[in-house]
Amino acid sequence: MCFKFVFIGGFYSQKVSTNPNLRIISLNTNLYYGPDVVTLNKTDPASQFEWLENTLNVSQQNKEKVYIIAHIPVGYLPYSMSTTAMREYYNEKLIDIFRKYSNIITGQFYGHTHRDSIMILSDKEGNPINSLFVAPAVTPVKSVLQKQTNNPGIRLFQYDPRDYKLLDMLQFYLNLTDANLKGVANWKLEYILTQTYDIEDLQPKSLHGLAKQFAIPDSKKFIKYYNHFFVSYDSSVICNAECKAFQICAIMNLDHNSYADCIKQYYVRHDL
Repeated sequence: MCFKFVFIGGFYSQKVSTNPNLRIISLNTNLYYGPDVVTLNKTDPASQFEWLENTLNVSQQNKEKVYIIAHIPVGYLPYSMSTTAMREYYNEKLIDIFRKYSNIITGQFYGHTHRDSIMILSDKEGNPINSLFVAPAVTPVKSVLQKQTNNPGIRLFQYDPRDYKLLDMLQFYLNLTDANLKGVANWKLEYILTQTYDIEDLQPKSLHGLAKQFAIPDSKKFIKYYNHFFVSYDSSVICNAECKAFQICAIMNLDHNSYADCIKQYYVRHDL
């Protein structure tokens, strides 16, 4: 017996067998990564955009809900001004698609940065429509430009099995310094998102309200968030005004226009 497998672009979708109305769409966002010179100047590498729209359209017709998973996230890096994680053209294209099908997309999950962060996708009028999560990595990493690394982390999401809305997130971590000293890996619960930030659930409206609280000067919730950003690696590190501007704008603004407006407002308001 002979089997033939055809791999076009490393992306796929799969219905969840135990949840018949839930579909997982796994995107290969590495196709959109700046260092990937093979895809440079291509409008739709491996025809993934076309495939994604077709898949989401079918899910919409079939009244399915969708989780998006990928490696490189959409949006802007929270530690570097005006820098998208992927090429800006591809970022804008994905944002347009996600806005179009936001009524069936109930969660987006990414990695790549090795940091713990949230993002909220809003429509063009500024209304929150999607919740996005960037998970920290099991492996620590830092560049020469970064002052600290991350502790290893893994997480567990809770969702409503009736409509697949995200309810909560439990983040676990390994204190790497302590593990190296003792020679024992002792994984612990770092935080439960709703309890730590006193919000109802992980829905876009709840996260959007939380992000607004982060933006308040001397916000204690933002101090917690920034500590969790590095998976509790070093709580003594301070996020100054410029650092906080990058963080807040990246959380709340995923497209070029809204992000640029946010950065301008911070520069005027805080004279960064």
